[in-house]
Amino acid sequence: MSLCEDCIKGVRHEGTPEGKWETINGIECYVATPSDAASQKDAVLLYLADIFGAQSPNAQLLADDFARNGIKTVMPDYLSNDPIPVEVWTDEEKRKTLDIQGWLSHHGATVTRGILDKAIAGLKDQGITKFAATGFCFGGRYVFDLAFDNIISVSIASHPSMLKSPEDLEKYFSTSRAPLLLNTCTIDEQFPQSAQSQADAIFGEGKFAPGYKREYFDGCTHGFAVRGDLSDPKVKAGKEGAFDASVKWLNEYGFGSASSGDK
Repeated sequence: MSLCEDCIKGVRHEGTPEGKWETINGIECYVATPSDAASQKDAVLLYLADIFGAQSPNAQLLADDFARNGIKTVMPDYLSNDPIPVEVWTDEEKRKTLDIQGWLSHHGATVTRGILDKAIAGLKDQGITKFAATGFCFGGRYVFDLAFDNIISVSIASHPSMLKSPEDLEKYFSTSRAPLLLNTCTIDEQFPQSAQSQADAIFGEGKFAPGYKREYFDGCTHGFAVRGDLSDPKVKAGKEGAFDASVKWLNEYGFGSASSGDK
């Protein structure tokens, strides 16, 4: 499996990240904590970043947004401080010379999953008993993997990459107990409309008892939910719509507070 051209494109979003870096069981993590003292203390949303990692300002801003909605969010640096640099968003030459296959060879599941598991173990030592996960692109693959093992109780994948369809969808259906939200779009080589339709056929119409929903954002391209060009009204609406749908999904299944905070 590989990535597509849209996996390495992006636009920097406005804002200053407000979370803090913490070391959890030896793993560096970006942590966004709700200011509401009444927020859940035993639940965490795992933010599983794309190839630009926990260092991406866009990812940090989204983690902060979840925290503003009463959801403590932890983004483990499962790329070991070796993300694809966000400079490729604005430097076409760097995109052309980027050895994405070489990078992927050093960040396969045999490496990254162990880092995630270590961070999760550290959070459990802190008293966390309930986990949800939201994954973008590369991170969507790990939402599925954690759900396969029923480590998480709620799943959100936005324009996931590196999934096999229908095999991974069928495995999720047969093994996971976590309700699944998919944020999808019009142009997506990694999770095209054929795969989206397969997901609906497998999970939809009440067939997946834990819960299933697929949101579709017309006119958007792979990556829209975290690094799309917000000067495009359709992309802006898609990014905000995917976030709102994610918060609603988390609230529905016991994470955060529907009345705390806003975007």
